Amino acid sequence: MNEQIYYNGTIVTMEKNLYAEALYVKDGRIKQVGDYATIIALKNDHTQLIDLKGHTLMPSFIDPHSHITSFANTLILVDLSQISSFKALEDKLTNFKNTHHLKPNEWIMGFGYDHNNFIEKAHPTKVLLDDISIEHPILIAHASGHMGVANTPALKALDITQETPDPEGGHIGRMEGSKEPNGYLEENAFLHNSSKIPQPSMEAILKSLEEAQNIYLSYGITTAQDGMVNEKEWELGKYLSDNHKLKIDVVGYVDLKNSKSIATQNPKYIGQYVNHYKIGGYKIFLDGSPQGKTAWLTESYENAKDGYRGYPIYTENEVKGFVKTALQEDMQLLTHCNGDAAADQLLSAFEHVLSEGHYLDIRPVMIHAQTVRYDQIDRMKAIHMIPSYFVAHTYYWGDTHIENLGMARASKISPAHTTLMKGIPFTFHQDTPVILPHMLHTVWCAVNRVTEKGTVLGEEERLSPLEALKAITIYAAYQYFEEDIKGSLKAGKLADLVILDQNPLTVDPMTIKDIQVLETIKSGQTLYKHS
Repeated sequence: MNEQIYYNGTIVTMEKNLYAEALYVKDGRIKQVGDYATIIALKNDHTQLIDLKGHTLMPSFIDPHSHITSFANTLILVDLSQISSFKALEDKLTNFKNTHHLKPNEWIMGFGYDHNNFIEKAHPTKVLLDDISIEHPILIAHASGHMGVANTPALKALDITQETPDPEGGHIGRMEGSKEPNGYLEENAFLHNSSKIPQPSMEAILKSLEEAQNIYLSYGITTAQDGMVNEKEWELGKYLSDNHKLKIDVVGYVDLKNSKSIATQNPKYIGQYVNHYKIGGYKIFLDGSPQGKTAWLTESYENAKDGYRGYPIYTENEVKGFVKTALQEDMQLLTHCNGDAAADQLLSAFEHVLSEGHYLDIRPVMIHAQTVRYDQIDRMKAIHMIPSYFVAHTYYWGDTHIENLGMARASKISPAHTTLMKGIPFTFHQDTPVILPHMLHTVWCAVNRVTEKGTVLGEEERLSPLEALKAITIYAAYQYFEEDIKGSLKAGKLADLVILDQNPLTVDPMTIKDIQVLETIKSGQTLYKHS
């Protein structure tokens, strides 16, 4: 028999009665929450007493959107996140090549560069990458995951030539004055071609997935997402499930456009966990990223030539078709929309399809919703759509958004407070591997909304720490249809818990990001402990 009583600390329930003195767990479930005298009376010879020593216990964090298998893959790539110039980029990749003693034709893969942080304020081209090596295919991915750069051998391996047309919803960069590819690949030109790269061995993948799970746990997360599942992600997820390799719950969303058969052929995984893995629904992309200027806007980017405002990936009829498929199959639909024009397209599609018939509530989710307008939030409420905000954009790319969008629009990105006032549940995510799944840093971003350069970005959209925490606990559980078993400390729910060294509700709001996760517990079992 597996029983624990937690006491002598701050216990934050995320329920109406926000605080409790003790928590009783039995066989991985919360049995009772309440005052110390009542809970300690339940103790028997098998009960483990856990002294919190003044620390804070609360429900563990729930990741509403990320790509855990992609994150695992990045752990074996060259980390380019701190690079600030072409020279530094060249040095980093050259050092990797020289120290790893690669054989000819072995790939060099880098991840996380951001041209906005470069002195040159531009993407590199194949010219720079060719200087590093023409014996090895090189492909580097932008921090957004929406674009990248390939050298000449990589372009050849991907079969991209001057005769290759731009794919629908994508762009191939060209050398000035010609059709010759310059190495830059954007949106579908990058996303679809990068999937052709040879994969590492299963042993290497499993090792990196173990590391990825441990990283999520170290940030207090016990439920994660694989936010774009195609064949290779499905095969990996199923393997992990079949072989009991998952320690945390993982919810996969199947690429509706390219891999719908995964869902139709595997019904036992839909909506229910099989050894910690389940299919949550479908996923589609409608545009790109605002920091990469590929998000589709209704008004042009600041100082844009010819009124450029990004572009869509699909036609209106195609989007209506995707929505209708999801609704008819009672499948939750997660849709990537960064620009307000993409949001209009998605909302109009749902409104049109819903007007044609009665469907079950599938809680559709607008992923990112960076530049969503206030009137669009009202439309979301009417169709029970949940916005999942990448609110950490306020810090990581807030200064870039001011430059690209102007202060008026930039200050309204991730409008969480307005969403709260309109009575709509919302969630926060990190889109890992875009940034690490640092939940408390995200809460800090939502509470303070300060950019890297120190500018307050949309003070009126700041949240209280409690409301920000709801977005990664109880609201996130609701997004996954798991509000009955996760998201708060309540009798009957899973004992998915996190112990913090301080209470995020009472510390100085500017220090929330510095709170340390001491322990992460899944179904009553400790899976991570801070050393």
